Amino acid sequence: MSPKTPQKKFNTGWLSELDKRTALAQVMLERYRAFTDDLGGADSLTYAKRSLVERALHLEYWLALQERALIEGAEFDVGKWTQATNSLQGILSKLGLERQAKDVTSLKDYLHAREASA
Repeated sequence: MSPKTPQKKFNTGWLSELDKRTALAQVMLERYRAFTDDLGGADSLTYAKRSLVERALHLEYWLALQERALIEGAEFDVGKWTQATNSLQGILSKLGLERQAKDVTSLKDYLHAREASA
């Protein structure tokens, strides 16, 4: 059975293990799509970049949980939070913070290829 929330420790493929019926899974999958779209599309990313995106999303989720705990007055470890924030910043810097254009075929090239294959 798929978990309803991400595991506390990172696990490669955790997104695919989420119960897709949950609101959290839908939000996380939408964030993955938005993140990879900003990088030019998941199809254009290497395995390493897709892995970094998964890790960034997991850290983002963990940080949000920690921040909620702080607001609610629960136990909060500022050292772990700082380390996770720095890790997330490093991953985002490695991937790039600027949106990348998708490589798309021009209409002219598409029509030319379509005529050639007919």
